[in-house]
Amino acid sequence: MNLFPRRLRFWTSLLVVLSLSALDFGPAVAGLAPSRVSGATSIASARDADMVMAQRALESKVVAQKLRDYGVAPADAQAQLASMSDADLHTLASASKGLPSGGDGTGAIIGVLVIIILVVVLLRLMHKEVVVK
Repeated sequence: MNLFPRRLRFWTSLLVVLSLSALDFGPAVAGLAPSRVSGATSIASARDADMVMAQRALESKVVAQKLRDYGVAPADAQAQLASMSDADLHTLASASKGLPSGGDGTGAIIGVLVIIILVVVLLRLMHKEVVVK
């Protein structure tokens, strides 16, 4: 069974040999990139670090909603945060470390539901019976 004519086989093999010889098969070199300051944050002191932690806590959805429930405007909270003493700011930043950094858990619930649906679909494709009691 001769699929390719003789001339087509010759030119195809010549093209493959030339293209493979044109590739550079050098060894791969990998290494760590040097670290450098990105310029996004300028944390020069412990107060600046505490300020960043406290501001991130104020940006949380749960904390922002609770502040609105108590009648505190976000601008007022930021102004009060800027006028705090170093000790009070450090206490607030230490307390805000325990806050969840994600959302409100909706993503986790959706992820679990997607996994359950995938398992049910796979079981149905394997002709297994799925019984929910």
